[in-house]
Amino acid sequence: MPNGKPNILVIWGDDIGISNLSCYSKGLMGYRTPNIDRIADEGMLFTDSYGEQSCTAGRSSFITGQSVLRTGLSKVGAPASPVGMPEGVVTIAGLLKEQGYKTGQFGKNHLGDLNHMLPTNHGFDEFFGNLYHLNAEEEPEMYDYYPEKDFPNFRKNSGPRGVIHSWATDKDDTTTHERWGKVGKQKIEETGPLTKERMETCDDEFVEHATRFIKEANDADTPFFVWLNTTHMHMFTHTKKSSLGQAGRWQSPYHDTMIDHDKNVGQMLDLLDELGLAEDTIVVYSTDNGPHRNSWPDGGMTPFRSEKNSNWEGSCTERGVWRASSPTRSRTSRRSRSPTPSPSTTRLRRWPRPRAAADLAA
Repeated sequence: MPNGKPNILVIWGDDIGISNLSCYSKGLMGYRTPNIDRIADEGMLFTDSYGEQSCTAGRSSFITGQSVLRTGLSKVGAPASPVGMPEGVVTIAGLLKEQGYKTGQFGKNHLGDLNHMLPTNHGFDEFFGNLYHLNAEEEPEMYDYYPEKDFPNFRKNSGPRGVIHSWATDKDDTTTHERWGKVGKQKIEETGPLTKERMETCDDEFVEHATRFIKEANDADTPFFVWLNTTHMHMFTHTKKSSLGQAGRWQSPYHDTMIDHDKNVGQMLDLLDELGLAEDTIVVYSTDNGPHRNSWPDGGMTPFRSEKNSNWEGSCTERGVWRASSPTRSRTSRRSRSPTPSPSTTRLRRWPRPRAAADLAA
């Protein structure tokens, strides 16, 4: 491993139920997720892993190591809302970057859409992804969306932002966008809207960029931290036409897309094998929160009561598999909590505790 520092690959699904992974349910749902199962088989499976109840809360807690009561990031508002990642907040990406890591985030962010809230202003060298959940970005294509002829420029002035590609820079760009604010020390490219058609394959785009990023880090003999966030399985499910039916007879497009999600995970594992990095890389698979179960077939399954955005166990019991130095096929029922990566990582590497992290404590 470069300079004795392990690479770190964290893969998150979105709103996936614990029963939707066959390493937990033994194929109860009628299909299997062999690549996610592989992480559990080669490492450790967590049976009592807890997180937050919603997308933004889970993601903010993970990347900052702080309670949502401190950051205020339990939810973000409509496009161009002032609610989002605070300036100057300590992130695990920033800590790792200080230690010589190349840091990249790919896929869903959901921590605010203003320029100063983007990942490349908070410790990441590169970001390629979307800024909201899927059904929010689908709104402009809904039948009852404000028609342009009656509400001129409504989408331009109030609609969601598209898929962003950004890089951290040393130059302070004073360019200020009317809605998104000052660019700052980053370069930002808009790659177009996340349409319903693009939703079918956007996770493949995110995997493609994460793959390139890891190869570049490997070529430079630099340790990397990659946080890959898929958009699946947040509602609404838009399945690639070529994938329909692959889960088998009597299955749903949701299950077909779960198989695609598992294949994306497999692509990342195969990449590590191809580059000879499997033994040098900590791999973590988890999700942001529990599943939503309010609409068929766009809902995950859990044996626990209720769903995301509630205070019942179904909202915050997370899937967690870890491949590192733990014995293969190991399992722990020790309670763990996702919002503590920063202190855990700093202790693991014996790095100094950041001054600004008042409640970064495991």
